[in-house]
Amino acid sequence: MISRYIERFSTRERVLHWFVTVTFFTLLLSGLGLYSRLFTGYFNLFGNGINAILVHKIAGVLFFVSSVLLFLDNRTRVTEFDEDDREWFRQGGGYLTREDSNLAVGKFNAGQKMFAVFIGLATLILGITGMFIWAPALFPRWIVQLSLMLHGLMFVGSIMFVVVHVYLATIGNPGTLEAMLWGRVSRAWAKHHHPKWYKEVTRENQ
Repeated sequence: MISRYIERFSTRERVLHWFVTVTFFTLLLSGLGLYSRLFTGYFNLFGNGINAILVHKIAGVLFFVSSVLLFLDNRTRVTEFDEDDREWFRQGGGYLTREDSNLAVGKFNAGQKMFAVFIGLATLILGITGMFIWAPALFPRWIVQLSLMLHGLMFVGSIMFVVVHVYLATIGNPGTLEAMLWGRVSRAWAKHHHPKWYKEVTRENQ
């Protein structure tokens, strides 16, 4: 009997994803007070500002390593954009119409690929600039100032992308979150949201 479900994400992918998620939000909460004095109250979550900075540094290293590993695991799928991806962009992913768009989507749609590439680049920039900010006395002042600006920009940009990502993975596309929780999705969900990938893994119509 054919199972109603198919595997979408391996245990390694899911563990890395949630590790990246936890460290990202740890960085967010511990870094808000560093970003602006308006948010220094968040330091209380970690006891005080000194503890928040320490947590931020540790979480930063853990986030950098896990995020890079996650990106490398999927680098081929998320960095190759074909005509189907360009069509996805032209149709806005089908979100701008109530009609069935019938888009040929692989394991990741073009929006998910763009998100992965941005987070991959942001991880590198945040990691590199973070090193200069970590020990500012060891580097020229202009490098530290530039690093602070880029770090802040990547911080804000990452939050914006993550908000959209969380929405589309939950309310926007019901059933998507389950894939990252349990590693599997229903055949009906896969055929509807990622038909090209569905055919790839099931060999249907091939």
